[in-house]
Amino acid sequence: MAMECIATLPQRFNENKTKEDPSIFDANLLNQLSNHIPQQFVWPDHEKPSTDVQSLQAPLIDLAGFLSGDSSLVSEATRLVSEASKKHGFFLVTNHGVDETLLSRAYLFMDSFFKAPACEKQKAQRTWGESSGYASSFVGRFSSKLPWKETLSFKFSPEEKCQSQTIKDFVSKKMGDEYEDFGKVYQEYAEAMNTLSSRIMELLGMSLGITRRHFRDFFEDNDSILRLNYYPQCSQPELTLGTGPHCDPTSLTILHQDQVAGLQVFVDNKWQSIPPNPQAFVVNIGDTFMALTNGIYKSCLHRAVVNSELERKTFAFFLCPKGDKIVKPPEELVGGVMSSEREYPDFTWSMFLEFTQKHYRSDMNTLEEFSNWLKNRRSF
Repeated sequence: MAMECIATLPQRFNENKTKEDPSIFDANLLNQLSNHIPQQFVWPDHEKPSTDVQSLQAPLIDLAGFLSGDSSLVSEATRLVSEASKKHGFFLVTNHGVDETLLSRAYLFMDSFFKAPACEKQKAQRTWGESSGYASSFVGRFSSKLPWKETLSFKFSPEEKCQSQTIKDFVSKKMGDEYEDFGKVYQEYAEAMNTLSSRIMELLGMSLGITRRHFRDFFEDNDSILRLNYYPQCSQPELTLGTGPHCDPTSLTILHQDQVAGLQVFVDNKWQSIPPNPQAFVVNIGDTFMALTNGIYKSCLHRAVVNSELERKTFAFFLCPKGDKIVKPPEELVGGVMSSEREYPDFTWSMFLEFTQKHYRSDMNTLEEFSNWLKNRRSF
């Protein structure tokens, strides 16, 4: 069904309230409070982090081996990805071809930004309902279960498709000419992630038994997001979370972690960690790609924890389809042995993005909530 008939979305947040709240998350100040961190950063007991967490046995995929065309290496890579994606949606890729110098520069610029004064960071302030910009926790957007983190996000589209360098242009406009090198580094980093995601999409296509180029071509035009995550030290890490439990609403997340642990995945009814590996990227399936596979590949619940000793930094590239592209699985994944009928209705990424940005706080039920709302609307 065409999406034009959907004119409104359910109102979940008070837009005026979020626009009027100028509060800023300052971890250094909050850590100095005599009693404990503010209540809005304290999570419910059943969601508080636990200390006894085992490591998840996420497979390590040799991407260069897959791309070499060697039949045994291709077979092994597709088998490992298929098994992991059907169970929890997480795997790691090595020999990925991303320049180590680029990664080092990206971390250096990240340090300089998040350690700058608040007034400097606010040059890139993220406005309500937008994907790009700086956000200090979710202060002003939510009033409870706030994450202990700061972020800087950039919308990204491939330069050859949009005829512009979206990240460089944003940085130049919002932050000024003195951030030219800063913008160049993250433009280059996003382009490297775009190339890497294309190769991973070939791997995912083959692992599902469809053509190698199906998903690569689907995401050739994309409206993606690059996010810099900064998790400061916390004086009471046992009370809060860096990022709450959620499934990514996007299609594919490519994450690089620094040397500090913090990523946890809920598998087999328990939280398990994915330790940092500087030579690897963590890849996980998002809700939109789960819909594209008709539920065969899973978008798994995950979170980030913080600690009292070390700050933590990560880069997350969220691959997303072009905003107006219809999200639906290929015919090969419907009506066969793997899945007998459609699990989710057709939708566009722009609609799903608006749902998560303005009307629903992403959690483990985001895709189901969105799908049910679409189905209810279409029944009238």
